[in-house]
Amino acid sequence: MENQKHLSVFATLLVERSPQALPMGAACVASAVRNSPLTKNLVQSELLTLSMEDDGFCGLSDGEKAKCFAEKILLSYPALECLCMSVYVWSKSVLEKAALILRKKKPGIRIVAGGPEITANPFGMRGIDYSVAGEGELALPELLHSIFTASCKSIPGVYDMTAGNAPVKNEPLEKALPADLETLSSPWLDGTIRAGDYGGALWELARGCPFKCSYCYESKGYSKIRRFPQQRLEAELELFAREKIPQVFVLDPTYNADKKRALDMLKKIRRTCPDTFFYFEARAEFIDAEIARAFASINCSVQFGLQSSDPLVLKNVNRSFNKSQFKKNVSLLNEQGVVFGFDLIYGLPGDTLSGFKKSIDFALELYPNNLELFCLSVLPGTTLFEQAKGFGLVWEPEPPYHVLESPSFPKCDLLKAEKLSRAVNLFYTDGRAVPWFNSLVQVLHQKPSAFFEDFALFMEGRGAKEERPFSKLMALQKEFVAHELKSKGMQKYTALLNDIISLNGAVSRCAGEGEECQLELSWHPDDLMSQYATDIAFFFANCGREKNRTRVFPTANGPDWTVL
Repeated sequence: MENQKHLSVFATLLVERSPQALPMGAACVASAVRNSPLTKNLVQSELLTLSMEDDGFCGLSDGEKAKCFAEKILLSYPALECLCMSVYVWSKSVLEKAALILRKKKPGIRIVAGGPEITANPFGMRGIDYSVAGEGELALPELLHSIFTASCKSIPGVYDMTAGNAPVKNEPLEKALPADLETLSSPWLDGTIRAGDYGGALWELARGCPFKCSYCYESKGYSKIRRFPQQRLEAELELFAREKIPQVFVLDPTYNADKKRALDMLKKIRRTCPDTFFYFEARAEFIDAEIARAFASINCSVQFGLQSSDPLVLKNVNRSFNKSQFKKNVSLLNEQGVVFGFDLIYGLPGDTLSGFKKSIDFALELYPNNLELFCLSVLPGTTLFEQAKGFGLVWEPEPPYHVLESPSFPKCDLLKAEKLSRAVNLFYTDGRAVPWFNSLVQVLHQKPSAFFEDFALFMEGRGAKEERPFSKLMALQKEFVAHELKSKGMQKYTALLNDIISLNGAVSRCAGEGEECQLELSWHPDDLMSQYATDIAFFFANCGREKNRTRVFPTANGPDWTVL
């Protein structure tokens, strides 16, 4: 009977409520428990997701968040017998404190922890009864069956904290057995999780990675790629289409490693979900003209982990890099009009502030739609964690494990890199500056990194806040561009840049948010959006002014404009 089942809750604390942050790991394990022959008639599994952004959490200390988390558990599930927590870098401190609170307030509860932080160190969290290292879809049903039937058995990857066993130094830790992906239930298809609750979906296509980047958890993971069956993926696609899911983030770090499979899936997406926007992670070395055309045939964005443009720095973290090949392959995406972006990491072993700036300059030459910049985290459980002291890295002992200094990247330079990263994010990525940014720095005779250093100083001097609506961000862009032009005696270009920023911003809002607006312009919009406007000096010298009022509006084929 249903009321005789043992209530177990699979809980996690999200960094935010968004499709990218939804609790996919906890949902997969909860789904496995619901469907496993060992537990489907024994355990009632529930998925609970709380977010750092939820009312009652925002602005609190870790201790206060832990108290709120524990109270939510106790109020929502008074009959709870087992709590299974998925633990990540951002949530470990809070969930550990919450476990200690729950241990006091509900002594009979069993607490299990898993996830990346636990996999890296199964003995590194207080207040828990069991830790699970590795994938949980096989281990958790076995563990819960063992707990609720009082059967004692050894389960690979499961560590009993109540037994007081400590790890033997230098002894490799055992991980849970990975499941055959053909046998796993889908948390989307069985209703464990609903994309509508998060504004989109995470869609898991594969697990494992053939590459060995030393800063990544996958460097110690499964090198063989395991792929979910086509029948399941097609059923999930059809579900996303029926529910009109607006955006899907694809979980496959090397999506295009298998070209045939990648092309086949893009065809299925185009046929089944033409109105959904997909986000992919891919490897630039596997891009060719056919793949570029296929990406261009659907609504999507492709993200590449560039990390650095210095081959020697990348070699230190077990990555290879051919700069000319990278540029050539990315140019194929530009030719097809594919939206794409890059990731960069500052603080990598052997890198310098100067080298990081060169990476920014290299990346922005290629017109990425976004540039995401991160401080290096020395994550426990990675190869870099084992090698870090040999590189002279000093890093935070607790999450998020950011590097604090290195022989080539002292603290003062890391602080400068952090400010530079915030400036790039605000002006370029959040400011949607890709259509006109390179034209701007060309007329300023300035490298992108130098421009952003100036912008960081400008923001610091004004005490300006970094979070703002896009319309106010455009006003800030115009203000700073006018400041830069004036400092170089180029004020004559100010009105032209204002028009270019205004019109491109209006087109972006129209495409992204469906907004319609009217603009007062000094040049004709057709001229401003032409190839000639990419050369600011040439355009200014050769294109006559034409004051007008322009209406920008959405159509079935995208944004359009007309002169009123």
